[in-house]
Amino acid sequence: MLKGKTALVTGSTSGIGLGIALSLAREGVNIVLNGFGDAEGPRAEVAALGVKVGYHGADMSRAADIAELMAYAEREFGGVDILVNNAGIQHVAPVQDFPPERWDAIIAINLSSAFHTTRLALPTMQKKGWGRIINVASVHGLVASAQKSAYVAAKHGLVGFTKSVALETATSPVTVNAICPGWVLTPLVQKQVDARAAADGVDNEEAKRRLLAEKQPSLQFTTPEQLGALTVFLCSEAAANVRGQAWSLDGGWTAQ
Repeated sequence: MLKGKTALVTGSTSGIGLGIALSLAREGVNIVLNGFGDAEGPRAEVAALGVKVGYHGADMSRAADIAELMAYAEREFGGVDILVNNAGIQHVAPVQDFPPERWDAIIAINLSSAFHTTRLALPTMQKKGWGRIINVASVHGLVASAQKSAYVAAKHGLVGFTKSVALETATSPVTVNAICPGWVLTPLVQKQVDARAAADGVDNEEAKRRLLAEKQPSLQFTTPEQLGALTVFLCSEAAANVRGQAWSLDGGWTAQ
């Protein structure tokens, strides 16, 4: 049922976003990629699955860039059927030392960008009579960790935003849900593993185990492929009445 539809996945040139884009492309979904860094490699990887693929390098902290991104999707693909708000950044520091400019950037990219894409995507979805909005939040949208005040605030906000828009669209054929991953071994998390290995004087595998042991009882990383499979399910007819949920995929983190 998804073949021929178009998905915009923000922050999709690597990590979770690329994993979700590839999972949707395997279902025949055309993909609009977005993100910084190398775009040609991910673009070729998605195109190899036989779908139409586009790319727009919008800075997701800028409302004007987001408007241009949505206009590009409308012009080149006839609009967005599936919107995956995945773009995000992180900064770790005690609140009294947290740089105000980093706070503003995290709120803009991790939270406000989802507002801007959603408000622009919804009219087309409602007009077409079908749509899926999936916000990639985090376990930090449900629970907190120290020294991550901006990230936790943004992700809690994203979960609340998801619930609110889900209620607004509850009688429509557009569903709105959030995915809340625990630790995923993205390039961003690998940097934290490397830093722990250096600080503790242990190898990379032991550093991974120590990182997971603090929060994630399964002692296994969630994978981009698993998050992609969950996204495909939330886009399916089986999930047509799943609305306003914050679905954890966190190895038991929030069960504690």
